[in-house]
This record gives sequence, C-alpha cells and structure tokens, in this order.
Amino acid sequence: MRRYFSLFGQYAMQYAKVRMEYRWDFFISVLTMTLATVFGLAVVFLIFGPSRGVGGWSFSELLFLYGFSLLPMSLFNVISVNLYQFSEVYLIQGKFDRVLLRPVHPLFQILFEQLRFEMLGDAVVGLFLIVTLAPQLHIAWGPAGIAFLALAAFCGGLLYTAIFVALASVSFWYEDKVGVMPPIYNLIAFGRYPLDIYNGFVRVLLSWVVPFGFAAFYPTAVVLRPGGYAIYAWLLPVVTAVFCVIAVLIWNRGMRNYSSTGG
Repeated sequence: MRRYFSLFGQYAMQYAKVRMEYRWDFFISVLTMTLATVFGLAVVFLIFGPSRGVGGWSFSELLFLYGFSLLPMSLFNVISVNLYQFSEVYLIQGKFDRVLLRPVHPLFQILFEQLRFEMLGDAVVGLFLIVTLAPQLHIAWGPAGIAFLALAAFCGGLLYTAIFVALASVSFWYEDKVGVMPPIYNLIAFGRYPLDIYNGFVRVLLSWVVPFGFAAFYPTAVVLRPGGYAIYAWLLPVVTAVFCVIAVLIWNRGMRNYSSTGG
C-alpha cells in the first residue's frame, strides 16, 4: 500500500509538471469548468427560486445539497478521464497491452495516468456554498462534523469511481466507442436533489442499484436532518466498501477475459 501511495504522488507530481508547461491552458480550463458549474447552479435558481423549495426541502437546503454534491464529483472527475475512453483508447486501439507489461496493477494505472486537476475548481465552489449556507441552516461545525463531511466526500468519490470502473469493465466483453456510461452518468444529476421527491422505483434505483444517493443526498440529509437519516451515516462506508469490492471483482474477471487486439 505504501508503494502505491508513493506511486500516486509521483503520478500527480509528473502530471502537474506537464500541465504547468502550458499553464495558461490549465488556467483557462479551470475557469471554463468553474463557469460551467456556476451555470449549473444558476439553473437551480431558475427552477426553484429563492422563495420556494421542493418536497418539504427549503431552497437553502437544496443549495447546500448541490454544494456538497460537487465535492465527491470533483474528486471523481480528477481521475475519471481514462474510464470514459477506456474502450476506445485502451481496448480498441490496443494500448491496454502496454499497461499489462508494467509491474503495477492495471486499474491503478488507468485511474491515475491522467489527472484533471482543473476539476478541483468544482470543490472550491461546493465548499463556498457549504460555508456560506451553514449559518442560515443553523449548522454548527465541530471536529466531528468536519470529519464526517470529509469522509462522506471521500466515500462519494469512491462510489462514483467504483460504479464507473464496473461499467468500464463491461468493455472487456463488449467493445464499443460509446459504451454504457452516458445514460448512467446522466443519473448523477438525480442524486443532487432530495430523493424524497421521486417515486419508489427511482429511490430504490439511486439508493441500492446505482447508489448515487449515497454520494450526495444521504450525507447531506444526515447533516441537515439527523433525526430521520442518522442510520445512513453508518451505511455510507458499508455501501461504499461493497460497491468497491464488486467493481474490483468485475474488473479482475474482465481482465481474465481480455485477449489483446490480436486475440
């Protein structure tokens, strides 16, 4: 484990050096991504408006939920670029063979060969919303609350990663350029709103099948309404661990099915 932490540091350092070689391009990317997030926030204002909420949740609570949802999403977006192009670049073009020749776990290489540090701008916007709205929502942050927020954001990022690693693994059996990711990715937006507003099928889907609710809604609900959602604070690491194990098992099974481009 220590070796992989060291390798991650080296990957991050080298990729940061590459990005800083073209620093204006990097800063423009940060600005572009941040503006896209701000526009998404503007849509929330347009739909709900500051004078009303939805499903018993106030507008301030909705903004707090949206702000928190940016934290795990930004962590995931930093490392997810190779998952989106895994089928086309690594399998169809044959670059996965190069990955297999190195004495490092292939999944580790896929996740950390490219790091989009510019996506951390979303986390800055999210933290700004959380800090700004906390007094309005009478949230008193203590060491335990801050620790839970950090753990929940980390678990949410792991959940997103696990789900999309499992989806990328499907390409070992079914190679295509588009893959099954886009429709699942679109479900993430549903987890940025209270699950209470959806019907039972959607709630089950976003809680136990594709658990995007555990990446955003449930951690926020634990903070805002601990009386009704306290159990989800304990379920969050359990659900995260289960889906991480499932993702790794599917990935390893897929690698055994891989037969190279000339197979």
